[in-house]
Amino acid sequence: MATASARHILVPSESECQQLKSRIEGGEDFATLAKQFSQCPSGARGGELGSFGRGQMVPEFDQVVFSAPLNQVQGPVKTQFGYHLLEVTERQD
Repeated sequence: MATASARHILVPSESECQQLKSRIEGGEDFATLAKQFSQCPSGARGGELGSFGRGQMVPEFDQVVFSAPLNQVQGPVKTQFGYHLLEVTERQD
């Protein structure tokens, strides 16, 4: 079974998500921004979600996690929870 490890930042608006992505692309630390801005409990861990299998996350999230290049920030990704920046840190098929 395919598994992945990822981290994310969850915010309520697409514009906030874009601003955070720009900050990361400008050299700011993903984990630090996750701790400051993410509305998910994982924010306290720098956005770390740990390891999970295909189908364990909402479909929009799952699709990106199991297709995106490793260690590249993806998003904004809209789900029922809000807007996410995602970074796949590991994947095993």
